[in-house]
Amino acid sequence: MRVPFVNLKKQYSSIKAEVDASIARVLDSGNFILGGEVEAFEKEFASYCGAKHAVCVSSGTEALYLSLLAAGVKRGDEVITAANTAVPTATAVLMAGATPVFADASEKDFNIDPGLLEKQVTKKTKAIIPVDLYGQCADLTPVREIAEKHSIPVIEDACQAHGALYESRKAGSLCDFGCFSFYPTKNLGAYGDAGAITVNDEEKAEKLRLLRNYGQKSRYEHVSFGVNSRLDEIQAAVLRVKLRKLDGWNEQRRKLSRTYSEKLGGAVSLPLEMPGRKHVFHLFVVRSKLRNALQEHLSKAGVATIIHYPLPVPMQPYFAQNGFFRGSFAVASKLSGEILSLPIYPELSGEEADFVCSSVKSFFDRRGSRS
Repeated sequence: MRVPFVNLKKQYSSIKAEVDASIARVLDSGNFILGGEVEAFEKEFASYCGAKHAVCVSSGTEALYLSLLAAGVKRGDEVITAANTAVPTATAVLMAGATPVFADASEKDFNIDPGLLEKQVTKKTKAIIPVDLYGQCADLTPVREIAEKHSIPVIEDACQAHGALYESRKAGSLCDFGCFSFYPTKNLGAYGDAGAITVNDEEKAEKLRLLRNYGQKSRYEHVSFGVNSRLDEIQAAVLRVKLRKLDGWNEQRRKLSRTYSEKLGGAVSLPLEMPGRKHVFHLFVVRSKLRNALQEHLSKAGVATIIHYPLPVPMQPYFAQNGFFRGSFAVASKLSGEILSLPIYPELSGEEADFVCSSVKSFFDRRGSRS
């Protein structure tokens, strides 16, 4: 048996009729940019997240970038984020002309450690970007408390956490800005690049609408700086179909996570769902000191895995060479050598999940050791 890391073709097959009809509807309309489908999806997604507004943009990176601009971040400012996030989080900071400053991770949930975050705050700090890594919200209450103490806006990178809960509220409704990616492999994925920003403030929402479309208030009336970060109608139409499936898909991910946890306990270190949070398992990330050998074994067995992420951002060549390695990232560095993401997606069958588990266990059984 071969188990791919993700199977988007299988998902498409399950919703083909609805998706094809939604795309045909757009083609028949002759309207392809910032039309009725985008407006409808913005309303539906804002309602889903429990936010007052959603502003669709061209990618998750652009969502972060435009949120930074809307928050007033300028060249020479500093923005604190997680050391073990994906590089695009830090790229958005660079796009805004600011300097990314990194805080280490918590070994409990792999998200940014609020206890270490405040140590990175300086007079130049103008925003904080906590990352909801792997599908579980960061510990946002202490992050917000730190931000309020220093009068700093919080931009939630929820690009991996569509539908995740923190203290009974959905990701995207908890901070000044909520940023989402709809990259095809996300829990809610488009069929191309796409993103959105959720906000509760009307003034911020309007500023974001201007920023995404050249600062254009009405046709050929440009009242502010802006860029081309518009979402097309086809992607919005697809996302409207998929949004209706999201809760069910997330529950299937949680069901698969329970299967993994029940069958892999003792073989590898398992992800923890922290109290007061609901994990939606965009990724199922395990830990083992024998990670590299385990990954090689699984590859030979036909199980595809990925490391998210093999090197903390400040240790990436570009960031290290340009002076962004400031501070200690002991936990992020340790995690990067031990973490491994197993296949998890709603269409993964029980038989496939069992095969993944047996393949992991066979590796340790042969060695007579664990983790």
